[in-house]
Amino acid sequence: MTGATEARIAAVLDRIGRHDGVLNCFTTILSGQALAAARAQDARDAAGEPALPLAGVPFAVKNLFDVEGVTTLAGSKILADQPPAATDAFVVRQLRRAGGILVGCLNMDEFAYGFSTENAHHGRTRNPHDPERMAGGSSGGSAAAVAAGLVPLALGSDTNGSIRVPASLCGVFGLKPTYGRLSRAGAYPFVSSFDHVGPFARTVRELALAYDCMQGDDPHDPVQCTRPIEPTVFGADARPPRVARLRGWFDRGSPEARAAVDRVAEALGGAGDLDLPETDRARSAAFCISASEGGALHLPRLSLRAMEYDPATRERLLAGALLPAAVLVQAQRFRSWYRRQVLTAFEQYDVLLAPATPCMAPRFDDPTILLDDAPVPARANLGLFAQPISFIGLPVVTVPVCEVGALPIGVQLITRPFAEALGLQLAERLEAVGVAGCQALDYV
Repeated sequence: MTGATEARIAAVLDRIGRHDGVLNCFTTILSGQALAAARAQDARDAAGEPALPLAGVPFAVKNLFDVEGVTTLAGSKILADQPPAATDAFVVRQLRRAGGILVGCLNMDEFAYGFSTENAHHGRTRNPHDPERMAGGSSGGSAAAVAAGLVPLALGSDTNGSIRVPASLCGVFGLKPTYGRLSRAGAYPFVSSFDHVGPFARTVRELALAYDCMQGDDPHDPVQCTRPIEPTVFGADARPPRVARLRGWFDRGSPEARAAVDRVAEALGGAGDLDLPETDRARSAAFCISASEGGALHLPRLSLRAMEYDPATRERLLAGALLPAAVLVQAQRFRSWYRRQVLTAFEQYDVLLAPATPCMAPRFDDPTILLDDAPVPARANLGLFAQPISFIGLPVVTVPVCEVGALPIGVQLITRPFAEALGLQLAERLEAVGVAGCQALDYV
C-alpha cells in the first residue's frame, strides 16, 4: 500500500512532469531518490517517530548547490564533465535533516551572472503568470517552480539580487539573509565577498520555517558567521515599526513599482522618506566588484575553454578579469563608506522599503524596461534596486504585491544586520491584511 508521503511526492513529480515542459524550471529531476525518501518517511510515521519540522515537504534547489551524487552545474555546460558531488551543500543537508524531500535541481543564469534565467545551455525559464515573460534571475527556476506550485519551497542564491528579482517577477516570498547568516559551503561561488543563499516560498510561515531549518554552525562555511540559531517567532506584540520609503535612486521605477511600495507603507502604518547618499555609485561599485571577482574565479577556464561559456556570461567575465586592480580597491573602499552611511538609517528607522525590481516581468520579445522614460536592457537593469543592498550585506524579505497590476511585483523589506525575524514578522503582517501574497495559479 502506498503511504501518504509517497503519494504526495508522486503527485508532485507528476505535476512537474506535466508542466515543466513549458516552464523549464528543472534541469534535474530526482524521482527515484525522492520516492525512496518518501517511503522512508512513511515508515517513520508508521513507527510513531516524532515528527520533523519539514516531514515529507518537497523542495528543490538551484543547480549551484551540491547534491550528493549529482554533478553541480551552476547553470553551465563546462562543469558537466566534473564528478558528482560527494556530499550535499550544508543548507541542503539541513533541510533533509528536517524531513524535507529533495525532488530536483533548478535552472539559473550561467554561474549566477544574470537577472533573467535565459540560459544558452539549458534554455529560458518562463514566468508562470505569463510564459511569454521573464521569470527573473539568476534564481529564476527556483522562483518559478514555487510560483507554479511545483514545489512549496526552493533554494536560491543572491549576489546582486538573484533571490529578490525573481521573487518579485514571479510573485513569491523570498529571503536574502544577512551576509554570512546561512552557510554557503557547497554552493558554487560567484562573488565571494557578497554571495548569499536563501529560500523561496508562497507563504511567510513556510519561508521562515525553511530559514530556521537551514541555520546552524558549519566548520566549512567560508564566512564563518558565529551568530546563534534564532528561530523566528510570530505573534509577539511589539511597538509599531518605524518605516522609511527609500527615495531618489529608488524612485526610478514604474508607476506599479512605486504604488506597491506605497501600499506596503500604508499597511505598516505610514512611512517617512529617506534618500540614501551616493546609491548610484554603490550600484556601480557592485558591478565592478562582481566583474572583477567573477572574472578572477573563472580566468583559468576562460583561458582554455572560453567558447564553452554562455556568450552573455563570457564577455562580462573576460572584461572583469581585465579590470585594473585600482578600480577594485576603490570600489571596496567605497563599499565600506556606503555601508556606514546606510547603517546610520537604522538609528531612526526599523525597516526601509524599496521596490525589488523597477517593473513587472518584461516580455521576451521586448527585453527592455523604461528608466527615466528611456528604454534600457532588462537583463542588465532588473537588479537596479537590489544591488546596492546585497552589496553591503543587509537582510531583505521580498514580499509580492499582486493587486497593483495584472502581474505581481515585489517590495523589499530591508532591516538592520541579523534582524531577519523583524522582516519576516512584518511580511506576515502584510500577508495577513491581504497586501502581500499572490493567489494560487492554475498549475497547482
